Amino acid sequence: MAEETRPYVSWELMNSFMIDVFKGYGVPEEDAKICADVLLESDRRGIESHGCNRFKPIYLDRIKNGTLLPVTKIDILKETPTTIVMDANNGMGMVAAHEMMTRLIEKAGQYGMAGGAICNSTHYGIAGYWTTMAEKAGMIGISGTNARPSVAPTFGVEPMMGTNPLTFTMPTDEEFPFNFDCATSIVQNGKIEYYERQGKPTPAGLVVTKDGGTMTDSGKILREMRKGDCALLPIGGAGEETGGYKGYGFTTIVEILSAALCGGPFMKALSGKDANGNNTMYRLGHFFFVINPDFFMGGDVFRKTAGDICRGLRASEKAPGQERIYTAGEKEWIAWQERKDKGVPVGESLQKEFTALRDELGLPYRFDFEKQ
Repeated sequence: MAEETRPYVSWELMNSFMIDVFKGYGVPEEDAKICADVLLESDRRGIESHGCNRFKPIYLDRIKNGTLLPVTKIDILKETPTTIVMDANNGMGMVAAHEMMTRLIEKAGQYGMAGGAICNSTHYGIAGYWTTMAEKAGMIGISGTNARPSVAPTFGVEPMMGTNPLTFTMPTDEEFPFNFDCATSIVQNGKIEYYERQGKPTPAGLVVTKDGGTMTDSGKILREMRKGDCALLPIGGAGEETGGYKGYGFTTIVEILSAALCGGPFMKALSGKDANGNNTMYRLGHFFFVINPDFFMGGDVFRKTAGDICRGLRASEKAPGQERIYTAGEKEWIAWQERKDKGVPVGESLQKEFTALRDELGLPYRFDFEKQ
């Protein structure tokens, strides 16, 4: 991990601050605690594209412009012993997802498997937070979500589907689980937003323009994508030679499951804009599955087998010049070891956002970076 030069804010301070800001924007306290923890979990894992960097633009700004309701009213549209369909009514996606996973874990504890879907929702943070809830209960978690259109299909240049993560977390007998949490596009919107904040270009070959070329100006990418004039590429990149059709297929799977299981909207209907270009609700869909290994050959057998597979992979022959091989979730665990006693690293742009939010709401906080 590269040497960190940004100042840190302690986890406790950041958690209290975010809860109070969410409350100041109308989110009930218990819901605010859930939302703050989801965002901070991203930073604990080193996934800064979905952590504090998104606090204001994805949640607070949307509450302010009316495309996200701070109070989440959850309706159960259908329920069986092993399934649930919920309507989040355009409230906090993280609150609805927490309620969903809590219920599904209970069902899978009784019946071995459970699945659910949520419609009319909003951004639910990192998908790995929800699958890790299952893992902490000794179970396998699977989740995915659609999102505003930003990814082009293979041989296409128009943004049609979201970055659509397909996420799995599985318990192991190691200190950390197997946690595969990533977009089905090469890069996600949050990463480009992060590049823009850092004043960095987006690497070439991740974005396709209308003429089939690429674009690297991060700010311009974000602006042009909203206009439909460029798009992200699926995993594997453009064309078929490097397997772009595989990423395209996985992206489509997530789009279908996110929309079809709950009968929700999809693709261009998730743009957050109406026919006149005005802001409107995003109405996202999420899906969740929980599998209980105790109903197969047992949790101990599963954890040891999963651990043996991960250890075997890491012990395999390394490519020249490479120091080690990782398994999914390991780098996030290492990031937490680095950060747990230090806090959240906060760059200059975030410092300005936090102090502005504090002043806007009249909150009694003072950050260490203000003393420098």
